Amino acid sequence: MPEGDCPLRAPLMTGPVKRSMMIAGHATSISLEPIFWEALRHAAEAEGVPLNALVARLDAERVEARQPANLASAIRVWLFERATLGCP
Repeated sequence: MPEGDCPLRAPLMTGPVKRSMMIAGHATSISLEPIFWEALRHAAEAEGVPLNALVARLDAERVEARQPANLASAIRVWLFERATLGCP
């Protein structure tokens, strides 16, 4: 994809950034690379939901899995699947 067509502008080669948010009434910290935080914000905007609501939904889906991944990994995989399936 040409550089001008890419909607994500976060630096690609930077380390994780830890952020705290409330999920299901509990404070939790999530460490993601800036490109994933930006993609997650973009996904929440596209779905018309607050960022913490999207993360709470992903967390609820994650814990239902037979072998749940940690939350950061689940977010990265969800974002990858979303990008490869061409979702907005």
